[in-house]
Amino acid sequence: MSVKETRNSDLFLRPRFSIDLEENADELLKRIITYLKSDACVYRSSVAEKHVFIDIPVKKSHFWSPQLHFEIVAKNENSSTIKGLFGPKPQVWTLFMFVHFVVATLFLGFSVFAYVKHRLGENLVFPIAVLVALPLIWLLLYFLGSIGKETGKNQMKELHDFLITIINC
Repeated sequence: MSVKETRNSDLFLRPRFSIDLEENADELLKRIITYLKSDACVYRSSVAEKHVFIDIPVKKSHFWSPQLHFEIVAKNENSSTIKGLFGPKPQVWTLFMFVHFVVATLFLGFSVFAYVKHRLGENLVFPIAVLVALPLIWLLLYFLGSIGKETGKNQMKELHDFLITIINC
């Protein structure tokens, strides 16, 4: 079977990849589902149409454990592409996005607050201090995400190797 894999940059917190295969998409999906339901599979998984989600086993899972999500896309009758995405568990991703949203909203709110204080000729120390602190908090969040990605890197490789094992079965 011909396999060609491409990956995006390591700078992303949620790395993506695609694998081109010379196999019918429906047959590939059936083969993957069969393997995931077998006793040989120790990973938790769920399938929704042509989307497959694979998680680390509960005993090995931690806060930063990644989840592999991939979609099988038919290119033509005899070839398909697996488009994969590694990311944190949905709960962790939602928490991070919520905190980013709060920081962005506070930044906009304090920008307006600083403008109003400036127009009224009042002291700007507090709003300016917050406007300096919020981007620093955003950078801290980015580095926490990077640390989390690095912490889960071995498990990402493990999930990727597992996918390659399924493909080659």
